[in-house]
Amino acid sequence: MPERAPDLIFANAVLQWLPDHATLLPQLFGLLAPGGVLAVQMPDNLAEPSHRLMREVAGAGPWSAAIGDPAVAGRLGRMLEPTAYYDLLAPHAAEVDVWRTTYHHRMADAAAIVEWVSATGLRPFLDPLDTDQKPRFLAAYERAIAEGYLLRSDGRRLLAFPRVFIVARKPG
Repeated sequence: MPERAPDLIFANAVLQWLPDHATLLPQLFGLLAPGGVLAVQMPDNLAEPSHRLMREVAGAGPWSAAIGDPAVAGRLGRMLEPTAYYDLLAPHAAEVDVWRTTYHHRMADAAAIVEWVSATGLRPFLDPLDTDQKPRFLAAYERAIAEGYLLRSDGRRLLAFPRVFIVARKPG
């Protein structure tokens, strides 16, 4: 435990991997010094085609036994609704701001979307697969992505990437 409580706890795209936000965020907030700020940003893309299709492909192919429950691999149930984060922190905070923003990333093709998610969201689905299963899973996933993301007027695809932001200040 530090000698002095922190004035700022900042978490950028990490807490979405951890369970039990209803306990975790109030605990983090409680660690702050008077007047301290909790600032959190988390991707909120589990309902987007990129992540929904990961789970569907994971559960439907010969790799499903290696991956296990797609909901567990896909970290379903870890994120709360933005209003729930407000309700967790507001009774203890001087002020709380919570908002959700969706960024739209212009992607060249379905393969670019697969590449985009392969370093993060796709990792729990790929890690348990052997060297024969990975390329087959990725090919099936890319086909699903090609169907799930329509071509736009310029021949590209738009990857919607929602994020939740939370900024809460402790009373001084």
